[in-house]
Amino acid sequence: MGGVDVGGGGNGKRQLNMEINMIPFIDLLMVTIMFLLITAVWVSFSRINANAQIPGPPNPEVEIDPKAPEKVLNLHILDNEFKLVWKQGATVVSESTSERPRLQGEFKYDELAKKIGEEWKTHGGHQDKSDKALDQAILHADNKLVFKEIIAVIDALYDVQRDMVIDNADKKVPVFNMSFSVR
Repeated sequence: MGGVDVGGGGNGKRQLNMEINMIPFIDLLMVTIMFLLITAVWVSFSRINANAQIPGPPNPEVEIDPKAPEKVLNLHILDNEFKLVWKQGATVVSESTSERPRLQGEFKYDELAKKIGEEWKTHGGHQDKSDKALDQAILHADNKLVFKEIIAVIDALYDVQRDMVIDNADKKVPVFNMSFSVR
């Protein structure tokens, strides 16, 4: 405990030496330190790291046209059908369905692969041989779907192929770069 001595308190009056309770002062100090530490951490998250390797437009005088988002195939596996939805950003470009047969034994969706191929020829964005980019496909599947069926649908997506010039030779490559979404 800290104390304060203010000198003698003569003449029989009460004593002037008092003890000061330091615990509330220490509590206040600890709360202040914790507040400063917490706010210091959050301040560092608001920083943007930048370096000279990320330049702006090559010529600030020339206006850059924003690119439209690419079309993406969303393939939904539903109970009785496959739903093929082409989207460009949030806009639905095309929507079609294909029957989902109940498979026994070998899991292979040949009709789905044909339908995806037809849709890609109509709406696909990267069809030139010299274009190294792939179209995007998002597979939407239910969490309860059997794994063999998911693999069969992925195989149907990758069965659709196109010619691409790689090392000065034409090679067959899958059309889609596939992402997976589970609901």
